[in-house]
Amino acid sequence: MIEARLFAYELLEELRRDLPFLDFSTLSLPTEEAEACVAAKAEGVLAGVEEAAEFLKLLGFVVTKRLQDGARVRPGDEVLCFRGPAGDVAKVERTLLNVLMHASGVATYTRRLVELARSVNPRVRVAATRKTLPHLRYIEKKAVFIGGGDPHRFSLSDAVMIKDTHLSLVPLERALSAPRSFIHRLEVEVGSVEEALRAVELGADVVMLDNMPPEDVAKVHEELVKRGLRGRTVLEASGGIDERNITLYAPYVDVVS
Repeated sequence: MIEARLFAYELLEELRRDLPFLDFSTLSLPTEEAEACVAAKAEGVLAGVEEAAEFLKLLGFVVTKRLQDGARVRPGDEVLCFRGPAGDVAKVERTLLNVLMHASGVATYTRRLVELARSVNPRVRVAATRKTLPHLRYIEKKAVFIGGGDPHRFSLSDAVMIKDTHLSLVPLERALSAPRSFIHRLEVEVGSVEEALRAVELGADVVMLDNMPPEDVAKVHEELVKRGLRGRTVLEASGGIDERNITLYAPYVDVVS
């Protein structure tokens, strides 16, 4: 995909930072071609393979084997093999491994959370946030998607999200009246049962239950059902949720992030 090729250029810049002058450790290596393979060291879900292959192609390497993103791997499985000058193979090793390990780690953990959440609510989505590392938003969001999760917003421009920061400056009614495109959903972050119910009544498309305990999340769900409003909004639980407690939240919401 074009997107993978574009990100590969980002990896070239990362390699440039890792190789600003000469790699003296490779000067004694033979000039003949060598083949190298990246092998899995643990079970997991692969991600970043397409981008890694595009990166290698940009540098003139020949990719001789690659598994597909989303594949499940076991220790010892060959993920990606390539051929090129021996010294150059050594130079790209760290950049190549970094992107594959990081992306696959995100995909693997996402898959674990999705499986846990859907064991109690088959329709729930596990979503990422914008809390991504600089320059890595594309690959981290894609890894979440490969792991079965939802990438959520890619940027501030993708939706209107009213957070506590905004509400410390203006009332909710004013915040909800902010101009927006017809295509944008309106999401409001709340911290209590009362705030959640008010946001739904005022027309929020999505209500994020931020750092609320599972019992309060359940109360919001039950009260909306009682008032006949549950189908009007998407409920999202966020903050402090991991593999230890995700099953406590998932039964009552549409999204866990």
